[in-house]
Amino acid sequence: MTRANPTRTAVATLVAGALFSTAACGLSGGAGDGKESGKTGKVAGEITFRTLQLKPTFTAYVQGVIDAFEAKYPEAKVKWEDVPGDGYNEKLVADAQAGALPDVVNLSTDSFQLLGDRGMLADVAKLDGESAKEYVPGAWEQFKLPGKGDGVYAYPWYVTPEILTYNKALFEKAGLDPAKPPTSVEQFFDYAEQIAAKSGGQYSAFMADPKGRLPGDWQKMGIPILNEKQDRFTFDTDQAVAWVERMKDLYAKGAMPKESLLKSDDINQLYGGGKIVFGPGSPGFVKDIKQNAPQVYADTQVAGAVTGKLGHIGIYAQSLGIKKGTKHLDAAAEFAKWVTNGPNQVEFSRKATIYPSNAQGLADPRFAERGDGKDAETVARAIGAEQLKTAALDANTPVQWTNQVGDAVVREMQKAIKGEQDARTAVKKAEEEANRLLANAARK
Repeated sequence: MTRANPTRTAVATLVAGALFSTAACGLSGGAGDGKESGKTGKVAGEITFRTLQLKPTFTAYVQGVIDAFEAKYPEAKVKWEDVPGDGYNEKLVADAQAGALPDVVNLSTDSFQLLGDRGMLADVAKLDGESAKEYVPGAWEQFKLPGKGDGVYAYPWYVTPEILTYNKALFEKAGLDPAKPPTSVEQFFDYAEQIAAKSGGQYSAFMADPKGRLPGDWQKMGIPILNEKQDRFTFDTDQAVAWVERMKDLYAKGAMPKESLLKSDDINQLYGGGKIVFGPGSPGFVKDIKQNAPQVYADTQVAGAVTGKLGHIGIYAQSLGIKKGTKHLDAAAEFAKWVTNGPNQVEFSRKATIYPSNAQGLADPRFAERGDGKDAETVARAIGAEQLKTAALDANTPVQWTNQVGDAVVREMQKAIKGEQDARTAVKKAEEEANRLLANAARK
């Protein structure tokens, strides 16, 4: 299923995270060599807590969480700093080099890899292994690192699962049954082909940009992204070639807006204007359409994400890492657990379109409520929560698939979809470049 393009709002930044290229950023000076201190049993001392672009929208919420923690642990103090999304990873690099990382830090997928691979994060499974059962398994497993065994290097915070969003009126115009949405990547493409054939060019099926579809589509098709050792890309397969050939064919037939192959069009505007059938696979998008395009919202239907026969969905996860070697480990760990506990995550979900990674929080009745089944936003929340509880959550972007790797793969896919090179060559070249980048990163 297509991943959502991040919109320029605080909530969208919250959900999508800050994904910037980090592979070119070197760290020196032994920033990750600090010894991991042990717990003392005393929650005390001043710790720093860094979040990503939550002020001013969520200031009252976050400050309330901090105040309640300090009331429970009067010998502990939390200094909160919130930083903009632009340059977030670069700031982490600079702080790491200066030995100035915060004690508890909000991490997206890329920033988690950036610090975790360099040994800068405490192993919370080692420090606090009993906490694993407090989170949904897929979220806890997200923060393991290749080659580091059962270590978990961050507490899961909020997550958002994929769902399927589509315009049921356009579905019907294309001769499709809105009650039977696609369930596999292959069927999704079949539907897209029929939409292109029936639309007469008045609307398209989905966005062309491969960056929003990979590696998720390949994982759902059972294509092996990495080898067993997780140190080499292995997606150069007949199935991947078939995916490229199908994308090329659909692009030529008008199933996707032509301009969306090379640039990030505003999918909210296209969907809100009735020009595209499938919207982003994000529950937050449904809320945006409800607010900004009520007429199209009335025709919006939601369903479980396209999973394929493996039953996989993707999730977008944010986490709280603890600086390895922090002076106040007990306070840092207890605070990270406090922020990510069930009640606090449920309260956060009332203010933003996110889901708790905490199992107790996800069990809150608000995530099961569907109302009369006619309001897409309410149904989307229930569907997302249901998938988080039951689906295998391993169709997520591997930490090895950095922004640089993704960009390298996308460049070759774009050439093939436009007909500038054949599909097999595109996949072969993409894998070779991805492995070159992976090897370079391993040497740093």
